[in-house]
Amino acid sequence: MSSGDAPGKKLNEGKTKIVYELPNNQVLLQSKDRISANNAQKVNDLEGKAAISTATACKVFEYLDKIGIKSHFIKKHSDTAFVCLNCDMIPIEWVTRRIATGSFLKRNPGVKEGHRFAPPKLEIFYKDDAAGDPQWSFEQLIAAELTHGGVTIGQHEIDVMSKMTVTIFEVLEKAWSALDCSLIDMKIEFGINSTGEIVLADIIDSDSWRLWPSGDRRLMVDKQVYREMKDITKEGLELVKRNFQWVSQKLDDFIPKPKGMAVVLMGSAWDQAHGEKIRNECKKFGFVCEIRVTSAHKGTTETLHILAEYESLGIPIVFIAVAGRSNGLGPVLSGNASFPVINCPPVKPDWGTEDIWSSLRLPSGLGCSTVMSPEGAAWCAAQMLSLNDHVIWSTIRARQTNTWIKLKDDDRKVQEALNANGAH
Repeated sequence: MSSGDAPGKKLNEGKTKIVYELPNNQVLLQSKDRISANNAQKVNDLEGKAAISTATACKVFEYLDKIGIKSHFIKKHSDTAFVCLNCDMIPIEWVTRRIATGSFLKRNPGVKEGHRFAPPKLEIFYKDDAAGDPQWSFEQLIAAELTHGGVTIGQHEIDVMSKMTVTIFEVLEKAWSALDCSLIDMKIEFGINSTGEIVLADIIDSDSWRLWPSGDRRLMVDKQVYREMKDITKEGLELVKRNFQWVSQKLDDFIPKPKGMAVVLMGSAWDQAHGEKIRNECKKFGFVCEIRVTSAHKGTTETLHILAEYESLGIPIVFIAVAGRSNGLGPVLSGNASFPVINCPPVKPDWGTEDIWSSLRLPSGLGCSTVMSPEGAAWCAAQMLSLNDHVIWSTIRARQTNTWIKLKDDDRKVQEALNANGAH
């Protein structure tokens, strides 16, 4: 679909957006040049907001897609609209809080502003404008037996949405922190797609969160500035617009150039298949992995020359030693490198039990770890590099969450199959 194509019939219209039907079970989410607060008790036109909101949302969704978070987002359609999957929306707002502020303080008298929640505080609110979007407990949500997309919202679905909500908050918090900006709290919504899967299905823009540059509430650049305006003036609305533009522009830096890399050093070209498995796994985490051939026993000087070559780059590097038989490569690298070294020997059945000891039993003063599988070596390298790269950190967190959800889904399927067969 091109940006000039006309949308289909209107499916829904809210205070700040309109949803239009598209072919192939897709919808067009069109933003409005309007801002509202306090359940539409305060509403104003704000020229240019639709374009800013769309740009913000698309950048956020593109980032979430890169790290592996499932959402309804498909692509940007125009300056003021994007295309997404047509989901049956679950009428619950999921709010995650790192810092106590705003309405939380009103509902919890005695809590001081600035109290830090660790882990993040999770709250849910039932979307009902007439009732003022009341806060619900998880027990109320279960009792409501809401059914959407053929799925009844029960404990399993609540667990999945809870896990996803906190993960989405944490990965965005990490990214904003890298830009010296604190994500204080945010709200998101979920929907059920055509396959019955729960996915993030919302527009995430400056209406969705609180952002405090340098962690300073006085510098806030979110909708709270508008909420706190006693008198709405042209100058005040321009300030809100500039804040929203600042947020959208900062999102361009969410995905920086990779800050680190891994280097696989193999003792022999015979180990290339093992080394390529490591490299392919590293690519899944989004960082570069190069492969070199060198022998610490037969070419010690060249090994140290390669080591010096990479250390001179001035970026974080993890070295992965792939050497069978007597593994001198990992220990020699560890004894001469300031960066971490991982042993990942391609052990073979015939002498594997003997060869592995050259990787495990090291001379004093060395600290290289040993990981047996190529996938595990890449995971270990990713976790090391994530200390300096929020994209890698977020990719790890998203993969862990997706694995957690899959295990939970598999467990339910097994239980359902057993119950259907009458097993106990």
